[in-house]
Amino acid sequence: MASGGLQLLGFVLAFLGWIGIIASTAMPQWKMASYAGDNIVTAQALYEGLWMSCAMQSTGQIQCKVYDSLLKLESTLQATRALMVASIVVGFIAIFVAVIGMKCMKCMEDDQVKKMRMAVFGGVIFIISGLAALVATSWYGNRVARAFYDPFTPVNTRFEFGSALFIGWAAASLAILGGAFLCCSCPRRETSYPPSRGYPKNAPSTGKDYV
Repeated sequence: MASGGLQLLGFVLAFLGWIGIIASTAMPQWKMASYAGDNIVTAQALYEGLWMSCAMQSTGQIQCKVYDSLLKLESTLQATRALMVASIVVGFIAIFVAVIGMKCMKCMEDDQVKKMRMAVFGGVIFIISGLAALVATSWYGNRVARAFYDPFTPVNTRFEFGSALFIGWAAASLAILGGAFLCCSCPRRETSYPPSRGYPKNAPSTGKDYV
């Protein structure tokens, strides 16, 4: 069985990854306006996220506008929203399940095998949460990259990766890694051997032969 230190490390990494997924979901910097090539450098920076679009002036003032209609949004953006929210909810469930199976907790102390299985189950749920966030951020990033290299995209409407994408990738990796560490606490099956039989000692020879 895995040591309590490895189990604790896995939980901490997965928990930090879950916090990072929440931060990435809330941040508006999923993509930022590109000023590469022939673009004219302006006095403001444009950002777009899952919930709002923002414009930051050169003075540091930020103005954000929440998207007016959910139905008018692109289907890919709605799917990305759904995956990130699902990742947060699944990660929240994984926290409670993993805490029950931690060696440092007193829950289910009477059955150590079930306790370890709860920790493994929590690790699996953390991995699912991290994979959902990884798919969402990678899908969104692929869409941004394809639009950037599309020759039919106007130069002044091209976007690059924002900081929220990088945070999302790092957070998803931490959640998957932490979940893998928790899965290392899977109890091994102990091989049971039949009890050894005692053999009777040879009786001393009496010198008589029996036919």
